[in-house]
Amino acid sequence: MFNLPIGLRTKVAVLSLFLLCLPWLGYQYVWEMEKYLRHGQEKTLEGTTQALATALHERPKLFDSQASFLTQVEKGRDLYAYPLSGPIQLDGKLADWSSYRHRALSYGSDYQIYKRDETQPLALSFTHMVGKYAGYLYAFFEVNDPQVIYRGKNSLSIDRNDHIAIATLAPDGMFRRYIIATTQDGWISAFELPEDPSLTKPVSPEVKIQGKWTKTKQGYNVELRIPLDMVGSKLGFAVYDVNDNKTRTLDAVVGTSAIDDVSKLGTVLVPSPEIESIIKGMSHNSSRIWVVDKHGRVLAKSGDIRSDNSVWSRSTIEKESNSGWERFKREYLHPLYYKILTTPAKDFIDSLQDSTVLQGSHISKALNGEQGSTWRLTPDNKAVVLAAASPIWIDDKVMGVVIAEETTHGIRTLRNKALEKLFNVILTIMSMGTLALFFFASNISSRIRKLRDEAEQAIDSQGRIKNEIQGSKVRDEIGDLSRSFASIVSRLSQYTHYLENMSSRLSHELRTPVAVVRSSLEHLGLQELNPDTRKYVDRAQEGVNRLNMILNNMSEATRLEESLSHAEQTVFPLEKVISGCMQGYQMTYPAQTFSLDIVKEEIAILGVPEYIAQLMDKLIANALEFSNPHTPIDVSLTVKSKFAVLSVSNQGPALPENMAEQIFESMVSVRPQKAQDKPHLGLGLYIARLICQFHQGQISASNVQQKSGEITGVEIKIRLPLSKESLS
Repeated sequence: MFNLPIGLRTKVAVLSLFLLCLPWLGYQYVWEMEKYLRHGQEKTLEGTTQALATALHERPKLFDSQASFLTQVEKGRDLYAYPLSGPIQLDGKLADWSSYRHRALSYGSDYQIYKRDETQPLALSFTHMVGKYAGYLYAFFEVNDPQVIYRGKNSLSIDRNDHIAIATLAPDGMFRRYIIATTQDGWISAFELPEDPSLTKPVSPEVKIQGKWTKTKQGYNVELRIPLDMVGSKLGFAVYDVNDNKTRTLDAVVGTSAIDDVSKLGTVLVPSPEIESIIKGMSHNSSRIWVVDKHGRVLAKSGDIRSDNSVWSRSTIEKESNSGWERFKREYLHPLYYKILTTPAKDFIDSLQDSTVLQGSHISKALNGEQGSTWRLTPDNKAVVLAAASPIWIDDKVMGVVIAEETTHGIRTLRNKALEKLFNVILTIMSMGTLALFFFASNISSRIRKLRDEAEQAIDSQGRIKNEIQGSKVRDEIGDLSRSFASIVSRLSQYTHYLENMSSRLSHELRTPVAVVRSSLEHLGLQELNPDTRKYVDRAQEGVNRLNMILNNMSEATRLEESLSHAEQTVFPLEKVISGCMQGYQMTYPAQTFSLDIVKEEIAILGVPEYIAQLMDKLIANALEFSNPHTPIDVSLTVKSKFAVLSVSNQGPALPENMAEQIFESMVSVRPQKAQDKPHLGLGLYIARLICQFHQGQISASNVQQKSGEITGVEIKIRLPLSKESLS
């Protein structure tokens, strides 16, 4: 596993990611705000329903005395006149009822009023519904009758044939009955019957009841229209079936309710225009208001929840601007925001749009005398609808409920606008904060890198002080660290200077006493001494000579440094200098084997040939001292990438660990601590390094390994740059 370095800027950039908590906190805050707004919308809508309910309190005339005051409503018997979107064309084809057919009810044996032969199956059934439009009550009957028997053209009787009977408690309180019978397909003939149910002789034709009778494959269809001022709160329809054209005996009667007695009639609920006019004047454009009776049947409706013109949405309307910032928000920021936010749908499925009966927990609560509200999701999951309900009181009884509905589109739009503005501010703050932190980290890291570079340039690879560190004047921790480094390097420079000059001072100071001791020993040597005394004088003379050699070696490095500073460089052939030196070594050390590999091409470098020869002396002397007996010393000179590479290797002991660089320091030696025939101060390779640096070269030492991994010796390699000038 790699431990990758992580810089300050990267760390600050990672730490700045905590700024991402700001959008999350902002979103949570706006979400809580939306909850309070929804609670406020709920209370506002409840207040609307309560105000509308107050306008309807104690007004029993607004409620149908028969339909709304029933304790129980029977499906099929108690009819509901559905609001129609337009007039019905009375043609008997039922095409205009196609959008309402799902509300029609089927009447069969469950609604049988009379049957002549109970052993025979009932052959009569019909589908029926009533609707209301512009002061008229419309109805259709789709009758299944295998044998249609029309009224005779010359017959005075109107009930000895297939016909439809209508009974109602008229608004004037009179019980009225009507028969629709026809001699053929076409416009119907309606007749009013006597109030006495036992009489069937018509009183007079009723021209206000209009419609058409059309024969079909299954039986016949009847469409009719009755003025609402003829219809009271009680209403019943019955279809009479006659199958024998000769006897014209009544076989069966199927109807919504019995029509021979006013008490047996069912009810019809017609949406109240008076209530509708009241709620239209008090409803909101973005709200839908319902008024239902205690059975949940709709008495009036106003408004549309698809239109969003509430106070919530109006507060979010802004003037369009074409500025650069607005275009940037529309083109770049809004697409990013709305990956998280949701835009309220302009259109959605409203399952209650045409409902005639409403149910729900809020309605049940209102029918129990308390205000209620509920939230529901539309079937397509595109909108959330809030519904609130308040009871309508008449004589301490709940007679109906006012229901108001609104979508949360306005609040969602308001929330989106708030989040957009919040995100804009947060993005600005995050961008500015991140940039500020980035530049701050860049400033800190650049100052640290500058301090690092100054520290690296102050000390070379050999540990010598080359440059001083300029302490920073900035009054912070990094400035304090810079000043501390400057003080440390200054003190190290003084100490290093003292150490570098110590050998020259020692050699200068020791030469005088060494000369005194040597002259004294020479005077003693001229005198006649006994053998024991002569032995001590000789040993003292040997020690003085050894001490003098040490002083000469110590002075050699100092003299070389001084001479290098004044030496004049010339271009010379390096291969000839190395070849000449190797010839001399072979003559000087005849017992030593040298292996030479010197290129034959001309190698021109800029420098001093004498110093290169002195360099070779130090390298060969070092190789001779550390090589194993009877092993060759390998010397090679090659050219690689505009550099002359000189290599001297010997077989012998390996370099100690971590000593590859230190052996080129002054006064460093890796020889074993044992009695030696001559002093060694570790200055040979130090002088070699001085000469390499003078020629802009590099010197390095490394152990020589075989393929098996065994270390067999040491190789010292020197790289000297080739001269750009030719020898010619």
